[in-house]
Amino acid sequence: MESRRGLHRVVVFVRDGLNSLEVGIPHRLFGQARSARGARLYEVVTATLTPGEVRTDTDFTIIVPNGPECLADTDTVIVPACRDDDAPPTQGVLSPRLADAFSLVRPGSRIASICTGAFALAAAGFLEGRRATTHWKSADDFRRLFPDIELDPNVLFTDCDNVLTSAGDASGLDLCLQMIRSDFGSTVANEVARGTVTPPHRDGGQAQYIPRLVPEPSAACTSDVRAWATERLDRAITLDDLAAVSAVSKRTFTRRFRQETGLSPMQWLSEQRVHRARELLEQTDLSVDRVAAASGLGSGTAMRQLFAATMGVTPSAYRNTFRGRTPVDRSRGAFTTS
Repeated sequence: MESRRGLHRVVVFVRDGLNSLEVGIPHRLFGQARSARGARLYEVVTATLTPGEVRTDTDFTIIVPNGPECLADTDTVIVPACRDDDAPPTQGVLSPRLADAFSLVRPGSRIASICTGAFALAAAGFLEGRRATTHWKSADDFRRLFPDIELDPNVLFTDCDNVLTSAGDASGLDLCLQMIRSDFGSTVANEVARGTVTPPHRDGGQAQYIPRLVPEPSAACTSDVRAWATERLDRAITLDDLAAVSAVSKRTFTRRFRQETGLSPMQWLSEQRVHRARELLEQTDLSVDRVAAASGLGSGTAMRQLFAATMGVTPSAYRNTFRGRTPVDRSRGAFTTS
């Protein structure tokens, strides 16, 4: 199966006991991505070890016509969770057939996992020397099986050296939007998010879903304050300002904010400013100094430093990349979406 000229090819590689939601997410999101002229940007196919019927983790099966040979001719491989991942093998190793399949992935291809699909990536060696995440319920098992891999169970996804991992099922949305954003920019990713009725950037990380960190239902929500701040990113905003809008003390506000987002208020604010700068670099011809002012990042020099530290490229290189529609090199390491 050859990719159509100009399309980025995505292979969703499934196994017996597959998570049906996680298989559908890449097809839905990548399938919606369009250029400014309305042209498709991705070709998405599903493959498995043995073509034919594959059981899901519920009460139905799907027909997968493609075998592992697809992995040899693809730009991105996505490995969803399967039932076996929920009770990973004691030794944390792959079956010979699965190891052979992963050996077909050509060098330079991007590879990603959703939820406990990270166990398969780790066992295959893709996560060696990289930061990773998985579902928070499986964090202890992952650390036991792969103690040399740096695991962060609090984030929604990691992106390191063209290898990505994500947390629970719904974080597959965040993962796919991140890859679309990296390939074609925030404008395309935002349109896909809008069509899917999902946030283009979710605040915080997986920490907010771990039971001990979830705020009590009676606790005040900080979403109104976040909305207030995002409308004023071009202005100086202090922790005092945010607490005052929330009508609580700084200490109380900071605690609630971290419980809801997994970030401190100022970390979250910095990420929002970088996201605004990205959109302006993609969508306008404003100078770096004016983008810095409009996004609240201060001077052009300050913005260049923060942007390079966060994105791994300079603002000018980022703009040139997305004006030319070629992928940004995201090899700097893992980070948390906001």
